[in-house]
Parts: sequence; structure tokens; C-alpha cells
Amino acid sequence: MNVMEIRDLSVDYLSNSGAVHAVAGVSLDLRRGEILGLAGESGSGKSTLAGAVARLLRPPAAITSGSVTYHRQDGTAVDVLALGGNALRAFRWKELAVVFQSAMNSLNPVSTVGAQIDDVLRVHVPGMSRDDRAERTTELLKGVGISADRRRSYPHELSGGMRQRAAIAIALALNPEIIIMDEPTTALDVVIQRDILHEIRTLKDEYGFAVVFITHDLSLLMEISDRIAIMYAGRVVETGTAKELHRAPRHPYTLGLLRSFPRLRGPREELLGIPGTPPDLRALPTGCAFHPRCGRAMAECSSELPVLDDGVACLLNGGHGLESHDRS
Repeated sequence: MNVMEIRDLSVDYLSNSGAVHAVAGVSLDLRRGEILGLAGESGSGKSTLAGAVARLLRPPAAITSGSVTYHRQDGTAVDVLALGGNALRAFRWKELAVVFQSAMNSLNPVSTVGAQIDDVLRVHVPGMSRDDRAERTTELLKGVGISADRRRSYPHELSGGMRQRAAIAIALALNPEIIIMDEPTTALDVVIQRDILHEIRTLKDEYGFAVVFITHDLSLLMEISDRIAIMYAGRVVETGTAKELHRAPRHPYTLGLLRSFPRLRGPREELLGIPGTPPDLRALPTGCAFHPRCGRAMAECSSELPVLDDGVACLLNGGHGLESHDRS
């Protein structure tokens, strides 16, 4: 069952020189209790899409079309883009929470970690007593692997991994149905990354929330995600389960991302990557936006814009995998 449905969502950044089409006609389903990975190079529209879903975008960003529908467990549907005032404020914490990329920047530097969790509880659960809030704060910190005595610590007194765990604890304060994680492990070393990923999976299984996990690192998403959506130039170009994309990618861009990291086993091989750079969103190429960088482009690719059909937006293969690509 879907907990959220995004349909034909478009977001522009408006300027005197014209509109930047950061997200163009994106449609996605988020199923209850799953981890949906969102991958792509910088500038592909991942964070803008997340900001639109959470209603966190500010001018010059503008949602120009589409819908975002949230489905509560009681069966009622909520038009997220129509929310305003107190209803929007309540939705952002009780139904959906966000963990940002840099915990040092998203946490308040002059407030203790415990006080920041307490603020969420005090504002959104007004009938909760101080003792109950303190107990809940301790419970949340312990749940993400932080000892209770760290309640009185300021963000600068915590390691990078602990700060990221604290940000996750704040997001969990009201038991939301959806948590958007925007590159939560980018600034962490690989050992701490693995710990954080384990924590996310454990907490997801315990509390049953759904996760939108955003990163440019497709190899990381292969480890944690149930399904993955690949974005390029503001559009979703391929979707599928982690296993499907890992073994048989159907879009050349997905294959290029996979070839950008080494095999864990097997013979050594040259890392090919993707030539060139992402396009200027103010002046996208005609046809498929990826065709100037695609080694398999055909003449039609420069004039015909492929639509997402059966999980892939590519004129090349009609749904067949480009090649077996087992990198385990």
C-alpha cells in the first residue's frame, strides 16, 4: 500500500534570465514501510524534489504543476500541496520529517541535543509533561545509540556520527510515517556510514516508517534500499528494485553510475564512469537530455523525449537490460 503518491510534479527556479526546470514531471510511489532510494549526480533534482514534497522550498523556487498525496493509516488522503498554516506545520513533524545532509548545520549550535528534542515535543504535544518529555528524549537518544548523559551535550561536543544520529532522533520524535534523508552519510567515513545505515534499517523495522533516502552514491543505495529511482536533469529515468538495477540496468545513465565504483570481488577493471558533465537546466538538449553523454545514443535520441514506461525512460531497449552487471 502506498503511503505517498507523487504525480507529474514539476518545480522551477525563477530568475530574470528564465526558469530553471529543476524537476520536470516526476511521478513516484512510496510504499508503507519501505526504503526508496533516490540517486543521481549533483543537480539532477533530488533535493529539490524532497523539498517540494516536504513543502520546504522558498522563492525563487515554485511548484508549477503536479500533486503530492499522503495516505494516512485510517484511509484518509491528504493533498500535501494544499496544506497551509497549522495543518502544514503539524504534517511536517507528525506525518513527515526530514534529516538533512549536514547535522552540524541543521542542529542549533547554542542548544543542547536534549533541548532540541524537547522543543519538538513541547510544541507538538502540548499536554505532555516535562518528565514525560525527558523520558521520551532519553528513549529517542538510546534508540539511535547515544547514551542518556549526552542529552546535555551541544552539537560541537559530539562526533559527526553522533550528530547525525541526534538528527535522526529528532526526526523520530513524533513517530512520523515518512522520513526523508537527504545525503545523511555524505560527510562521514565509511565505517560510520555503515553504522548509520544499520541504525536506519533497524529503526525502520522497529517503527515501520517509510524512508526516502537521497544520495549520489548508487553503491550505498544498493545496500539499504528496497526500490531505487534514478534521476537525471530533473526527470526520473529508471526505477526498479535494488536487485533489478544492480544486475540488469536498463538505462545507459544507470549503467554509467554503476560502472563508477569498483567491484568488491573478481578481477580488477578500469572504472569507466560517465563522460562530460550534467546539462545546464536552463538550456537542456533537445530530445533525451542524456544523449550528448551517452555512448549508445541513436539519431532519434536527439529529437524524441523518452517517457518513463515500464520503469525506464530510454529509446534503446524497450525494457530489456543493457547487460548483466553483477558487482557483488
